[in-house]
Amino acid sequence: MTGKTITIIGGGLAGCEAAWQAAGRGCGVRLLEMKPRAFSPAHHSEGLAELVCSNSLRAADPHAAVGLLKEEMRRLGSLIMAAADATAVPAGRALAVDRGLFSDWVTARIAAHPDIEVVRQECATIPTPEEAQGGPIILATGPLTSTPLAAALAAFTGGEHLAFYDAIAPIVAADSLDYGIVYSASRWEDGPGDYLNCPMDREQYLAFIAAVEGAAKVPLKDFEDPHYFEGCLPVEVMVARGPETLRFGPMKPVGLRDPKSGREAYAVVQLRKENLEATQYNMVGFQTKLTYGEQQRVFRMIPGMERAEFTRLGSIHRNTFVNGPKVLLPTLQCRKRPDLLIAGQLSGVEGYVESTAMGLLAGINVARLAQGEQPAIPPPDTAMGALVTHLTRESANFQPSNVNFGLFPPFTHKIPKKLRGGKRAEVALESLANWLREEHLEILDFPERSAPLGHLLA
Repeated sequence: MTGKTITIIGGGLAGCEAAWQAAGRGCGVRLLEMKPRAFSPAHHSEGLAELVCSNSLRAADPHAAVGLLKEEMRRLGSLIMAAADATAVPAGRALAVDRGLFSDWVTARIAAHPDIEVVRQECATIPTPEEAQGGPIILATGPLTSTPLAAALAAFTGGEHLAFYDAIAPIVAADSLDYGIVYSASRWEDGPGDYLNCPMDREQYLAFIAAVEGAAKVPLKDFEDPHYFEGCLPVEVMVARGPETLRFGPMKPVGLRDPKSGREAYAVVQLRKENLEATQYNMVGFQTKLTYGEQQRVFRMIPGMERAEFTRLGSIHRNTFVNGPKVLLPTLQCRKRPDLLIAGQLSGVEGYVESTAMGLLAGINVARLAQGEQPAIPPPDTAMGALVTHLTRESANFQPSNVNFGLFPPFTHKIPKKLRGGKRAEVALESLANWLREEHLEILDFPERSAPLGHLLA
């Protein structure tokens, strides 16, 4: 090992990725994780890298912004991408994982690394430089940061931290569905698809919308002021925006022809595999804050789900993030305290992949700091660099964002719309390769990248 020992707080996606990157570059790492001593309202497993919302990492195609970000991360030796590829379940054009195997895969890797010490304890304050023994620190506690640590972060940032609310979609047991009604199809693809689809006619859709609208919701507490992320709105919030909102959103029927009738339904509820055995399915886009009883009543109105058995019901929780432009440098170091980096969703990105990417960058930079080197900033025409630009560009009303091509620098010449994704990927990956050479960045490799979990634990 070289340099000073690094302290990383939080054993989620970003924290595990950061630990792996730093340790792989010759640094000693102390990874602090509060589970099982304490759990957030949404966490249940003792494992590291627990996925608490969807099991999908979204689009796999590198011509899509999030697919490009995944490819960049693979080329940087991402632990989380290796885990996702090893535990993937069929999901059409998306990358989805068996969340239990995924967490086990990451936990086994981290636990086996000789330069990573996992310490199971809650951290209620931000360590001082003395407490960290002079080594740099990464704060990667995620959107569900504990109340004491969130208060410490608020005090540190001078109140420049924000919060919004995120909702979790229900999961149903596969053997409780009516396959005389439900059919398999992926949007615009021929033959059986990876998604199950519950079709609705107009009358059924309108009745369902009315039921959602009239259903009892979990009331917010007095101190809660909801700021929903636009990319993950609760279903009842979408209904409140108009009766057609769901039909042009998660219940869009376009490209999902029913093989039984040969027609497109008026609306469709999609179900995505939750595990490799396909024994559970996630209700796509059905984040909700309906009460548990109302969820069961209303969602059993969906054709094919009349006898649905819910293995997990939806819920709502608060997500915490810092005001990136006020708090962070493009290296993810805090302006007020350069030895402290903030990574993951806490930095102001949204989504599993984006959070992991910021953990990866923080891991690279914290290792460089520990070894007396200058931290690196990814080029703005890469997906990772575009996210950093979003986090640090001055904004009057900063809000978290998924990666998207709108964050990238504009093209210098006109490119046909259908070719833009491919061109973005071509430019980004070339720019990434040049950056790696210029910064002399070591790429971590995985000899057993696709090895089954049993091999890792042997």
